[in-house]
Amino acid sequence: MKIIVDAFGGDNAPLEILKGCQQAVEELGVEIILTGDEGKIKDCAKQNDISLDKMSIIHTPEVMQMCDSPNEIIKSKKNTSMAVGLTALADGEGDAFVSAGSTGALAFGATFIVKRIKGIKRAAIASVMPSYKKPFMLLDCGANTECRAEMLDQFALMGSIYMNKVIGYDNPSVALANIGTEETKGGELQHSAYNIMKNAKYNFIGNIEARDVPFGEADVVVADGFTGNMLLKMYEGSASAILKMVKGIFLKSAITKVAALMLKPALKDFKARMDYTEYGGAAFLGISKPVIKAHGSSNAKAIKNAIRQAKYCVEGNIIGEIVANLQQEDV
Repeated sequence: MKIIVDAFGGDNAPLEILKGCQQAVEELGVEIILTGDEGKIKDCAKQNDISLDKMSIIHTPEVMQMCDSPNEIIKSKKNTSMAVGLTALADGEGDAFVSAGSTGALAFGATFIVKRIKGIKRAAIASVMPSYKKPFMLLDCGANTECRAEMLDQFALMGSIYMNKVIGYDNPSVALANIGTEETKGGELQHSAYNIMKNAKYNFIGNIEARDVPFGEADVVVADGFTGNMLLKMYEGSASAILKMVKGIFLKSAITKVAALMLKPALKDFKARMDYTEYGGAAFLGISKPVIKAHGSSNAKAIKNAIRQAKYCVEGNIIGEIVANLQQEDV
């Protein structure tokens, strides 16, 4: 399996990207196609003793900057590492694409270079996140700030397929993010979406309030991109704040420091459960080939796990499953 990786996407490129790719080659058994400045990639690898074994390079000296307008990826930025990587994916040179670069540019490029699955109205950013019970998926996390009801229905279908084929959940539960659990809650979008989703073939369990999301009351939480992005950012910020508060509590005195040592294994497990690097990034569901958006601040571990997610998408035939389910709905 060949995974195409944007070597110059993200805050820590190319060093952490290359380190993560090396780990992926060694632990996951994949081949990597790097896109970016070949000279800089090789110099970075040499200086940091990083093996480029089972990695090839598509040379492109330009980089998609965070300040660039997303649509420039198909105009003046066609020769950037991100654009070239997406083009290589579209041309069948690799099985999936991973980038920690600009979310907007990646969403635009994936839509107009790789293209959406036929019948899918909009692609969604789908993030797998930790909860009290088990990981769940939140989508859309920001690709579509304004949505129609039928789009939310498709997000639910794609999220359900992903959680089944990649995470391994049997008949995953799907809920609609809302301000209350009653069917009459929310605005016109939520009312319309609820009426469609309650008759769907996936396991729709109704509305879910924001306070119930961290407890894992649903395996898939569906929202428009504006609401989903607000939930995502609040979730990440709250997790970070809680971890800092817990750390502060255990550093207050000699007694609490001793207690921290005694609880070290449990605290380490808690931190791991709340660590975004365990999941690697977010899938763009609805694109005709697997595209994974890694966090902009990704370290090597996060990059490796983003590549792992890409591998699982390919192995689980996510695209084929979505296509098959769409065809069933049309029958």
